[in-house]
Amino acid sequence: MDDNGNIRYRIQDALAGHDARYIEIRVEEVEGSHIRYRGRELEEIGHSTGVGGCVRALSGGWGFVSFNDLEGLRDKVATAVRNARLVGEKDISLAPVEPVVDSVPPVVVKDPLAVPIRDKKSLLDQYVETIWKVPGVTTSSIRYGDGRRNRIFSNSEGAYVEQGQVDVSMHLSAAARDGGEVQQSSLSLGSNGDYSFVETLHEDAETMARRAVDLVKAPQVKGGEYTVVLDPVLAGVFIHEAFGHLSEADHVYENQQLRDIMAMGRRFGGPHINVVDGAAVPGLRGSYKYDSEGVPATKTYLLREGHLVGRLHSRETAAAMGEAPTGNARAINSQFPPIVRMTNTYIEPGKTTFQDMISDIKDGLYVRNWYGGMTTMEQFTFSAGESFAIRNGKVEELMRPVLLSGNLFTTLENLDSIGDDLDMNQGGGCGKSGQSPLPVSNGSPHIRIRKCLIGGTA
Repeated sequence: MDDNGNIRYRIQDALAGHDARYIEIRVEEVEGSHIRYRGRELEEIGHSTGVGGCVRALSGGWGFVSFNDLEGLRDKVATAVRNARLVGEKDISLAPVEPVVDSVPPVVVKDPLAVPIRDKKSLLDQYVETIWKVPGVTTSSIRYGDGRRNRIFSNSEGAYVEQGQVDVSMHLSAAARDGGEVQQSSLSLGSNGDYSFVETLHEDAETMARRAVDLVKAPQVKGGEYTVVLDPVLAGVFIHEAFGHLSEADHVYENQQLRDIMAMGRRFGGPHINVVDGAAVPGLRGSYKYDSEGVPATKTYLLREGHLVGRLHSRETAAAMGEAPTGNARAINSQFPPIVRMTNTYIEPGKTTFQDMISDIKDGLYVRNWYGGMTTMEQFTFSAGESFAIRNGKVEELMRPVLLSGNLFTTLENLDSIGDDLDMNQGGGCGKSGQSPLPVSNGSPHIRIRKCLIGGTA
């Protein structure tokens, strides 16, 4: 990429003099590595670099052009403006935002790009051997990825932001078989700018592999209603998937039924429930200073004391709903326009210890980790990675994974206890409208839900 002074001049020159209501240019330089194992075999390894960008113009409707070099940038802007006019006149407004000029370096503790890829492979080779030393393991997979993105955003209102970010992610899984019965266990981790966690997973990899073997022998849970305690990983995924997506304003303002459901001020749970999303929460995979529209990051309360008090916005959705922008317009890369996305979504901690939470449960379940799930409006189904029986206030034997399903709002009403042990899950990523996996974090303390429908073995 050109030096910063030259690229800034070229972008600002390309933005000038067009007949459009609004224009923005995003340019990004990317470098990263990826490694993937299937079983004992190295399936893929690589290091890549690239430069790309896009123009988005508002003139009637939206026009969009993406590119992989900076030649003819002014012509690319003109094409985006022409494309926008082809859409025809649309009722689109943008909430006002003060233009920002800023430079934000990446947060880096241990830079993964400074570690030779052969050293990364050598470390992952150790994890493969650690997993396969466990008797009973029949298959495994490991995926590692890292990347440094240097992003430039500029618009016709005068904003110019340079922003760097370094992301690291790691996923390990193991499976075991007993006849026709197969069970698996997995571990997903990530970091915003720190490779260090990747270097200390030997014990975690062995524990995960042993858990897969143990699950094959574990008894099944009988389906029915239970009092369940969710660990921070599963509870964080629950609030992200079941409630966070309903809080994304592009879903809400396009759907009258959802607008009626997600009415501001509506009570969804008890006064102990507070749910937050925000990229301004520092040090997490979903953290940043400015979103893909140059809007400063915020910390947005979605539920406060059980009542709906906020939702997540781009400039367009904020204007359409008469609310303030929240800095949640995100594009996974320069080939896509920004859309409303979550960042770091979590349930705030309460005051209950884990032991107090389970002390009065006579026959319940402790569910941990997760494999997957789906939501349709307010209905959800999630699969826990593992479960344990709770009897007379004590966590007992390991059980097979289970499915949790129900109505989100009934479930929030039945969420009667929140722990004091908030933990954030930084593994995996979020998908929406073909943009996946977007780095996010989600989290929660332990939570207890009464009358949760359990569907037996996942």
